[in-house]
Amino acid sequence: MLAVFDKSVAKSPEGLKSPQSESVSALKDGFLFRHFSADRPDSVIISLGSSGSMAYSSHKQSPLLPRLFAVVDDIFCMFQGHVENVAMLKQQYGLSKTANEVIIVIEAYRTLRDRGPYPADQVVRDINGKFAFILYDSSSKSVFIAAVGEPDADESTPFFWGADAEDHLVLSDDADVVKKACGTSFAPFPKGCFFTTSGGLQSFEHPLNELKAMPRVDSSGQLCGSTFKVDKELKRETSMPRVGSSANWSQNF
Repeated sequence: MLAVFDKSVAKSPEGLKSPQSESVSALKDGFLFRHFSADRPDSVIISLGSSGSMAYSSHKQSPLLPRLFAVVDDIFCMFQGHVENVAMLKQQYGLSKTANEVIIVIEAYRTLRDRGPYPADQVVRDINGKFAFILYDSSSKSVFIAAVGEPDADESTPFFWGADAEDHLVLSDDADVVKKACGTSFAPFPKGCFFTTSGGLQSFEHPLNELKAMPRVDSSGQLCGSTFKVDKELKRETSMPRVGSSANWSQNF
């Protein structure tokens, strides 16, 4: 899977872009999507207008970490991995027995956006498994992105992000695809974290703590885009409404 978002929709966090990176524009003349589809004959490419583009392919997917794609009410979502508590989540969100993981993520987001009684970190935390997803809501031009699982565990879902020459945010399950546009301005997307248009990168495991960028050096000793770790000393400033508040949660995206 591949997504490239304009900085007006998804502003890359400070530290992700390496100052010496030889990056290019991912969107110019469809450069990165042509590269993506050349190796994946079943690719489906979706233009999101000025917000960016997404591409989905099931080519050479792992049976343990399947990829899924769905569009519901102008909400586009790509999902890779597996969810362990599918039955409970279907019941929680009132979904049919045929609903799969990507439909659950869309419904969880839509519930949170429209009438969510819980903060976003709890919604992600309630979905148990090893997975990553990229969701774009065209009605509000906002994104919701997350990665769940142990960073170094076997069968962990691969998920990477980077910043290209025009500060577009690039995300993919293939590190080589991200590096093609971002050069060294890329890193693994931090597991246990989610990213939204309005809130940026946050930890759902430690929602009250800030994240700090940690310089990352590759195997050749070259400085690359930063990884992000929870700062246990620094607390986030939050104006989060109380559980049960009638506030419109869509502003959090």
